Amino acid sequence: MSASDRRAKLDRSHPDLSIRRQCRMMNLARSGVYRAPSPANDNDLEAMRRIDALFTERPFFGARRIARTLSEDGFPIDRKRVRRLMRKMGIEALGPKPKTTKPAPGHKIYPYLLRDLKIERTGHVWAADITYIPIGKGFLYLVAVIDWASRAVLSWRLSNTMDASFCVEALEEALARYGRPEIFNTDQGSQFTGAAFTSVLIDAGVRISMDGRGRWMDNVFIERLWRSLKHEDVYLKGYADGLEARAGIGEWIAFYNERRLHQGLGYRTPMKVFREGSAGGTCGHVDNAPTATPNPPCRALTTCPQEVQKQQQTEFLAA
Repeated sequence: MSASDRRAKLDRSHPDLSIRRQCRMMNLARSGVYRAPSPANDNDLEAMRRIDALFTERPFFGARRIARTLSEDGFPIDRKRVRRLMRKMGIEALGPKPKTTKPAPGHKIYPYLLRDLKIERTGHVWAADITYIPIGKGFLYLVAVIDWASRAVLSWRLSNTMDASFCVEALEEALARYGRPEIFNTDQGSQFTGAAFTSVLIDAGVRISMDGRGRWMDNVFIERLWRSLKHEDVYLKGYADGLEARAGIGEWIAFYNERRLHQGLGYRTPMKVFREGSAGGTCGHVDNAPTATPNPPCRALTTCPQEVQKQQQTEFLAA
């Protein structure tokens, strides 16, 4: 958990624990707690919007390439500033990382279970990820849980911090509404590797899978969801605040689930495929689901074996 997340958990009105004691318990410097954070810089917000748009198009670009590209496009910016803003946004170049990179201390990293696995029915694999959403005077974080085979968004939450609680809430809602999957896949972010998140999956009897570090293709469908959401909604509307963003994103996700046809799903909508599978067809697997006449099988969705990764990356970027 980052220092900013720990600061957000401080209770200034706690009846028994002083700020000094809480800072000592959470290994925080009191100077950073007492001093009010500096207001957001309008130029930083514009830079973050541009970085997000470019990163959405080219998720394998790091700070160096983003800085050079933005500078050539008429927005002068240096690499150190890009790197600082990317860290603030919670994004990093999706490519191989040095082995010296460590996960959050004390968090268990689970193996990736989807390599060469054919996902042919709903409820087999779910996935979750977090993305950055720019708004008028700042930014928010969005988490979504999707069903891999149907690509349906099962739950989502917006938050103004990267705390794990909003990810846990989205997970619990998806489990309560749609049963449990066999496998749940995420990246190695601290929100997903922490005990608060993984314990919910373990208690539900779900197998946990985590991407290799920097392997964006391991969770390609939810990365594609973020690109569609931003280009079809967020960038076009330019939300002024969190209330607008929550309402607008909710409308777009409802459209995506119920009305947006997918070529890869035989020109059906994600939620239609999910309901057909949940009703007991060959695409479905939801605990205690009622039986029904079998539906035509979904197209097999093979998860990124190394021999086809290059082809899938080209298709993703060209879509």
